Amino acid sequence: MRGQPTVLHLDMDAFYASVEQAAKPSLRGKPVIVGGLGPRGVVATASYEARRFGVHSAMPMAQARRLSPHAAFLVPRFQVYRAISETVMGLLAELSPLVEPLSLDEAFVDLAAGGTAASAEEARRTGERLRAGIREATGVTGSVGLAGSKMLAKIASEQAKPDGLVLIRPGTERELLAPMPVRTLPGVGPATAEVLRRAGITTVGETVQAGEAELLRLLGKAHGASLYLMARGVDERPVVADRDTKSVSVEDTFDVDVTDRARIRFEVAGLADRCTRRLRAAGRSGRTVVLKVRRYDFTTLTRSETLRGPTDDPEVVQEAARRLLEGVDTTEGVRLLGVGVSGLADFTQEDLFAQALQSSRAPEQPAAEPSPGGAPAPRTAPRATDWLPGLDVTHERFGPGWVQGSGVGRVTVRFERPDSPPGRVRTFLVDDPELTGGEPLPLVERAAPAGGGSQADSVSSGPSRGTSRP
Repeated sequence: MRGQPTVLHLDMDAFYASVEQAAKPSLRGKPVIVGGLGPRGVVATASYEARRFGVHSAMPMAQARRLSPHAAFLVPRFQVYRAISETVMGLLAELSPLVEPLSLDEAFVDLAAGGTAASAEEARRTGERLRAGIREATGVTGSVGLAGSKMLAKIASEQAKPDGLVLIRPGTERELLAPMPVRTLPGVGPATAEVLRRAGITTVGETVQAGEAELLRLLGKAHGASLYLMARGVDERPVVADRDTKSVSVEDTFDVDVTDRARIRFEVAGLADRCTRRLRAAGRSGRTVVLKVRRYDFTTLTRSETLRGPTDDPEVVQEAARRLLEGVDTTEGVRLLGVGVSGLADFTQEDLFAQALQSSRAPEQPAAEPSPGGAPAPRTAPRATDWLPGLDVTHERFGPGWVQGSGVGRVTVRFERPDSPPGRVRTFLVDDPELTGGEPLPLVERAAPAGGGSQADSVSSGPSRGTSRP
């Protein structure tokens, strides 16, 4: 334990939902729920306004709709969240070389390693500067906890939510922790909490009173000893800057069980391609390809194949995933598919045999035939399912906006910017040629270069096929 509160924990406030509220003025102060919108979707993040109705992360989306039917339900825009996360992590890196990211919106920082906090007062000032810098740079807020250990810093940031700062001075840990539920401690999940409850232990203070010997008897040597230290506020875990990623994976859950074998092969190929894109973006390669299949009855199968060397080639990963799929029976339906790569490395050693095998095969899907006269075939008309709530769009006449909903051959768009008042709503046919997918607008306006203007400010005028409503 440290003698000064130099461990900082940052947790962005309802991150995905807060980003959407910052991007969409009409949603500010209203319940917003981000996640999968299908029958089997789950909540990724709920705004604080939605949490008042009992909505929380990992809740089935169907249940969230029952609890908060008037909320805005949006699909995630991960490219936006990642960009904001990179900005936030950059601000943390300015404080210390020891930054331990836990997710896109959460990280520990060792302020002592950066020389930015030698006392409690300096730590508090550093935390307040960080919060102000995040708001200025991103337009969203984060909560900060400061303490002498990682466990207590995380507890402090939870107490600070939303948009606050809590500092726990060393020496006050036992008094602070005593009345808290035992689930507050790291490593205490539902099973451990139930074992302790049966023994009459429900709070952290009661855990300390039970004594180490009783905890060892109830939970075993390793878990019991660790829990006893945590309950007394002792946490010696260091802030680790480089957390080694063990694998990269992607998966999709289907609204309706998939039984068509050709469709399953197609989905696996797409997952393999997405997985290798993530692999390359991280500058990594891997030698073990993993296929995950969750069947109609919720049984989950995993199959893996180890290559002769690490690769980041999508064709190699696709071929391995196809081979793994051949050994799985999917005739009664599949509800989830996933493809991952493990055994990561920082270099590639291509599996030339697999590449040669792939390239020697005829393509499974022929390329689109050109239209008469050699011109490219026309683009398939958009469907209502292409216009998902929350996605960015742009209209040749009305400029940038976002999809509020679609159905019955129409799409409803609200036209507004992060720095504008709530915008007007207009409805178009889903195949309106003037309506296309758009790029996310910055949440915080930057100073425009001299003599230049923002590309987003330039829109052409023309006739509209849309009908407006207030």
